[in-house]
Amino acid sequence: MSLLRQHLIDPEICIRCNTCEETCPVDAITHDDNNYVVDAAKCDYCMDCISPCPTGSIDNWRMVTAGYSIEAQFSWGELPAEIDHGDAASVDSQQQEANEEDASEILKVAHSGESGKVLPPASAERPYINIYNRDKPMTARVAGNFRLTDDNSESDIRHVILDFGDKTFPVLEGQSIGIIPPGEDEKGRPHLVRLYSVASPRDGERPGANNLALTVKRVVFQEDGETVRGIGSNYVCDLKKGDQVLVTGPFGATFLMPNTTSANLIMICTGTGSAPFRAMTEYRRRHMPDAGGKLLLYFGARTPGELPYFGPLNKLSDRFIDKQLVFSRLPDNPKEYVQNRMINQADKLAALLNSQDTYIYICGLKEMEKGVEEAFEKICADNNLSWTETKITMKSSGRYHVETY
Repeated sequence: MSLLRQHLIDPEICIRCNTCEETCPVDAITHDDNNYVVDAAKCDYCMDCISPCPTGSIDNWRMVTAGYSIEAQFSWGELPAEIDHGDAASVDSQQQEANEEDASEILKVAHSGESGKVLPPASAERPYINIYNRDKPMTARVAGNFRLTDDNSESDIRHVILDFGDKTFPVLEGQSIGIIPPGEDEKGRPHLVRLYSVASPRDGERPGANNLALTVKRVVFQEDGETVRGIGSNYVCDLKKGDQVLVTGPFGATFLMPNTTSANLIMICTGTGSAPFRAMTEYRRRHMPDAGGKLLLYFGARTPGELPYFGPLNKLSDRFIDKQLVFSRLPDNPKEYVQNRMINQADKLAALLNSQDTYIYICGLKEMEKGVEEAFEKICADNNLSWTETKITMKSSGRYHVETY
């Protein structure tokens, strides 16, 4: 009797964001109204779905004699317990050893190759994850809600501070939390959890404060002639001081900052993608003000009035952080995007790419990712480097991270 290593999704942690299904190149992941599941007959262990999952729910496995069917997985409220196979594996030990060897090789490739599982920086603090979930959320109090963009700007981006009182909710720079909007959807089901990146360092908005901040953009758009308002974003943007909020998480075990003072951080973002970089920058300012590693920020927006934290950013010393604020809709100026500025500063970036102390973080709208990748390819090609090899090396050592949406 041989054993199969089956890939499963934890329904207790999954927030049904659809990232895994969109990512899977072989259409092995599907869903119904209850769960997201993996078809064992299609899954080829490529691991492409692992790193984009914001909660880690996708990274679950069971040794089974026969794969759990899709229909069985649709009915789950939690993962099944591990099965004690006893001596069954000895019936065909050679086959089992072959299976285990294949699985081992898959994982080796996944951790070192282009489509592998993303690793955190080696020196990063160990994160706590999934402490609170929908069935057991944390209650936080709104301590503040401030608009970051100009009043006349089309983008309403908010800085929302949540206070946890005397309760423990540990987060690290680069992690996210979940917010549970009240009410039900059109089918009478509770709203899905919405994820937001933490915009404050691990010790809170001010040193020693038991709170955290979020950077949230109000989502409003037209569809079929009707105005559609995003459930989660409008709920958070409308919160008032003193309101109570149900929080889950924290989530994220890889998009973390290194704790070494020699680390160079290249941070590339648009809009609310600035949240984790605000957290990382503020932690470095408080606790590593004399660090030898460089901080380099490429931050894109349409205008200064639509760039979150524009004022505070400009107050930071150029000796502390190299700020490249890029605008695509300035009057009487040509459009410029972060990738354009990167190419114009190819010499500076190429020198950093040659360093083993350099870490790259990309966060923001998904459409920016392709342009940034193409910029790195051009920079490397013009400086006798291979971007493919550089990227693989950086990923295998926990130095290349992307979170786009």
